[in-house]
Amino acid sequence: MNYEIARKLLIDQTANDKNPDTLLNRLKQGKPPVPGQITSVLLALKVVFEALKDANSLDKELALALYKLGIRALQLFATGRQAGIDWPPLLKEDLQRISLASESIFSGTWETLSVGGKLNEG
Repeated sequence: MNYEIARKLLIDQTANDKNPDTLLNRLKQGKPPVPGQITSVLLALKVVFEALKDANSLDKELALALYKLGIRALQLFATGRQAGIDWPPLLKEDLQRISLASESIFSGTWETLSVGGKLNEG
């Protein structure tokens, strides 16, 4: 996956268009991600991180997608949980990884979750 494909994938996963299978739309509907969706998003985030780790700025469209993936996805998860949705067992941790990866793109330092949900910087 190259930078342009990764960038497009991230933006597409947050788009408010008619596609019901974007990550955010599925979470809004109370549905889990489609198989492989989280893996693809995490891979795209790593590709974008590597391409931009020394950059001084980001374009607004990408920045908005990173915000939505990093913050909005966890908000939708929490809202769903409060509404009684039984999410897949590891979804919260996956969304936390997405959030940390999104933050990493802004900071220029890759951050990950370790066992037990603690933050690792590397």
